[in-house]
Amino acid sequence: MFQSSPTLSVVLPFFNAEKTLEETLRSIQQQSLDDFELLAVDDGSTDQSADIIRDFSVNDKRVRLLQPGRAGVVAAANSGIEAASSAIIARMDADDLMHPHRLEKQYHYLVENPDIAMVGCQVSLFPEEIIQKGFNEYIRWQNSCITPTDIADEIYVELPIANPSIMFRRDAVLSLGGYHDGPYPEDYDLQLRMVHSGHKMAKIPEVLLQWRESPGRLTRTDERYNRNAFDQLRAQFLVTDPRLLSQRPLVAWGAGRRSRKRSSLLLERGLKFDAWVDIDPRKIGNRVQGIPVVDPDWLAKDVRPFVLGYVNNHGARDLIADDLRAMGYQRGKDYLMIG
Repeated sequence: MFQSSPTLSVVLPFFNAEKTLEETLRSIQQQSLDDFELLAVDDGSTDQSADIIRDFSVNDKRVRLLQPGRAGVVAAANSGIEAASSAIIARMDADDLMHPHRLEKQYHYLVENPDIAMVGCQVSLFPEEIIQKGFNEYIRWQNSCITPTDIADEIYVELPIANPSIMFRRDAVLSLGGYHDGPYPEDYDLQLRMVHSGHKMAKIPEVLLQWRESPGRLTRTDERYNRNAFDQLRAQFLVTDPRLLSQRPLVAWGAGRRSRKRSSLLLERGLKFDAWVDIDPRKIGNRVQGIPVVDPDWLAKDVRPFVLGYVNNHGARDLIADDLRAMGYQRGKDYLMIG
């Protein structure tokens, strides 16, 4: 048990989580690093969740119940961060499970890498019987984002680090105003702001969190986490990226309807494309929205534009990246993939 400030603080917002909360708490209690405080932030639950926390706190003085009232997950998470006693904070959700060494490994990583502001870990999905193919593909991609360069270069594809797996330096997140509340996914917004502000993020290449899937999960039911919300947020950050604001020609790979719809969000915000790239011979040579459609070979010419890859089909993104690298393009320097 700690005598003064704990080594780290775990912030766990919850709302009506009585069905999963006890299992989550057990996984936290079983951590190999036991010098922590657990700030369980009740977002106005109407079930027995708060009572479960109180029962745990009787025998485990590391557990603290905060009840700021119903204000939403963003406000609840920020309340926990602000109340934390430690300079290092781990996030956790009320339905996920920690590997017994998660806190220990992430904490030591931050101690040993003072230039890293946030570290995550690889995750596995459960229960397996309800996991759909698309979600598995997303986790395959997310688990491949390991280094600070990987994460910064892939940040526009999707959320690169699962929010309940992150551990971060409290001052770094507070300097950005914590989580922001808006019509967008607050975890993706925070990680985009981390990258744009120059903070480095990394990931331990081990599965240290079991991420629970369920039809009632907030990311499945709240419009802040739908496809359009991600697209709008992504475009907001893309149009301020210095690589897109240089004098270098800018092209979008993907002239199909869905790709154009997403890339047109940049046109609406004032950016200009010099070409669409497509492999469909029926489109090549045409003009779409006044912009010429060219084949990939055009990219190997002297123009050397900056490329945004908007094709999002399974496997297609990897094939496009392979083609670009074969032409001498470097990820992050000459092209970015967009979700």
